[in-house]
Amino acid sequence: MGSRHIARERALQALYQLDAQGEGASIKDALDAAWGSGAEGGEGPPAAETRQFAQELVDGVRGFLKELDAKIEQHSTNWRVDRMSRIDRNVLRLGAFELMHRPDVPKKVALNEAVELGKKFGNEESSSFINGLLDKLAQGIDKP
Repeated sequence: MGSRHIARERALQALYQLDAQGEGASIKDALDAAWGSGAEGGEGPPAAETRQFAQELVDGVRGFLKELDAKIEQHSTNWRVDRMSRIDRNVLRLGAFELMHRPDVPKKVALNEAVELGKKFGNEESSSFINGLLDKLAQGIDKP
């Protein structure tokens, strides 16, 4: 598993925790807990670049949260963000952030990574729901 994929998994776990805890939750504590959960899988300590990428993802999603949620709702059919499952909502936020605000991440990579996170952490329908919604969002974004 690539270091950026691991960083995305840990960022998703931290975003999930922050979403569950609500206002006043600590990004540092959420990321520390996410990195702690990876140690059980035998991954060993992450490289500094991997930790940094996860931090950038979480900070970015949290910093653009209102914009991301508005964009997700704009492209969803009959689904408000607050009615989506917590996993799907945070995978979508992460994917939308990478599509909209990370010029170093190609569209295809952002879409594929989001779908994989949906498969791993979501339910049976998560990956197709995430793929469909992010694909609609990606069509309006001018990047490779």
